[in-house]
Amino acid sequence: MSDTDTPMLSGPKDPENQINPEVLQNISVTMSIEVGRAMIKIKDLMRLTQGSVVELDRIAGEPLDLLINNTVVAQGEVVLVNERYGIRLTRVVPASERMKNL
Repeated sequence: MSDTDTPMLSGPKDPENQINPEVLQNISVTMSIEVGRAMIKIKDLMRLTQGSVVELDRIAGEPLDLLINNTVVAQGEVVLVNERYGIRLTRVVPASERMKNL
């Protein structure tokens, strides 16, 4: 097949290929905060009871990860907001860096 046989792709100004911002802004995503991780064997998992302590891979004071759909997009620190936990962002991961991790 030659280049003349392939259909022309519409450019970015083609209204059919543009995303409606209102539709995009109403898409739900999952946001989560990760304090740390741990790898344990199933036998150790089954021994966990109330009061058990699981050591995580992060050092106290390290920033927490803010994930959107399991992709780290920022880091921050825990804050209290009206008796609820929140996160103050200390670093936003640049889009170019996020794309490398997809």
